[in-house]
Amino acid sequence: MAVAQQARWAKIKGTEATAARPAKKGKRRLSAAGRAAIIAGTKARWARFKGETATPNVAKKEDRRSSPAVRAKLAAAAKARWARVRAAGKTTL
Repeated sequence: MAVAQQARWAKIKGTEATAARPAKKGKRRLSAAGRAAIIAGTKARWARFKGETATPNVAKKEDRRSSPAVRAKLAAAAKARWARVRAAGKTTL
């Protein structure tokens, strides 16, 4: 609608319309893992609705939290960095 309006104004003013049609966005696609999760959830809901027990074949997500050793290493690096900053007389990084 905006393109048509700009074209009308350009015709009235005697100039050329400069605005082009905006680029069309690409389609969004669902990954195979996302689709499998939706299917498993739907089957589980229907099983509960029907009074059956559901056993979906979905693997449990791995625990991505850092180990205590990694957290200690990161904390030591941060403390050392802040010690250097304070020694330089700064209060921010």
